[in-house]
This record gives sequence, C-alpha cells and structure tokens, in this order.
Amino acid sequence: MKTCSLGKNIYTKFPSVSKALPNVKLVCIYALFTIVSGCSAPNFNASNITWKTYSNSRYGFEFPYPSNWTALTAPENNDGIAFVPPQNNSVEIRAWAVNQLPKSITEDQDSEKAIKPNFQTAQGISGVMLVEVGQQVSLMTLTLTQGQVKYYWQGRSSSQEFQDYYRLFYYIAQQYRIWG
Repeated sequence: MKTCSLGKNIYTKFPSVSKALPNVKLVCIYALFTIVSGCSAPNFNASNITWKTYSNSRYGFEFPYPSNWTALTAPENNDGIAFVPPQNNSVEIRAWAVNQLPKSITEDQDSEKAIKPNFQTAQGISGVMLVEVGQQVSLMTLTLTQGQVKYYWQGRSSSQEFQDYYRLFYYIAQQYRIWG
C-alpha cells in the first residue's frame, strides 16, 4: 500500500472538484484527495489480468474488462453494458452513450454547470473524470463528448472496497476508446 500525503490544498490541486462539489465537508474532500493522490494508475500492473474487450456497435466505443467478469443484461436499445466480478455484485463497471440535443437548445443551461476537461484517455480524447466518495457507495465516472454523442464510463463499488478497485477503474477509463 502506498503511503499518502496531503500535499497542496485540494482546491488548488483539483479546482474542478471545488466547483463541482462546493458543499462537501472537509472530511469528504480529504478522503477524496487521499484516494486520488494515493492510488495513481502508473502503479497498476494490467499484465496480471486476462482481458476481454466490450465493443458497442451502435455508438462506436469500446473498453477492456477483466475476462472473468460477467455481463449484466444489456438494455434492448444497445446503448451500453454493465459487468460485475464473480461473487461480488457490489462492484460494477458500466458504460453507455446517448445522443445529445443540439447546442443551441442546451448551451444556456449547460454553460454554468460545465467542468473543464481534467482527464485524457490513452487514445488522446479529453474528458471529465469525477470521483465521488460516499458513505456507502463510491464512483469514478468518465464523461467524453464527441460530436452529438456523449459517452459515459463508470466504476462503482462500496466505499469500503473503493480503494481496492480505484487503480483498476482508472486503468479501464484510460483505455476507453471511441471509434464510431
């Protein structure tokens, strides 16, 4: 386990967090910073895992997932998928995509809520990565926008297990590809 240090104030190191979560108590911010700073992806060894790739032909995206994880029932409209590991339904990776309304309809509403890109996939696509640490459930959510399509990828686990899955989630988010 890597030892974490607080370092710089989270508001200067992660300005998008302070804008996105202005009412979060300091304890939650410290927990979020500790997880994010202490569990960076470079320490993750992907070669120890056997991988499969999920490909979505409707929206043209793909991502790797551990080969022993099971797919949950996909929606009939084929907009995404979810996978769970064996014997642990509290952990899940999920990806989906949606067509967006034209900017002229949504730009007034979205301009105040927009968070600047803070993440880049290995493919070179910039997006927004949010990590939410809750009392019971914690999430890592990646949002990418290409043209009129918005792509989402999410890793979810119980908060007690999130530290164990953070590096895996981060690695998969980095490997997310858009080809459509």
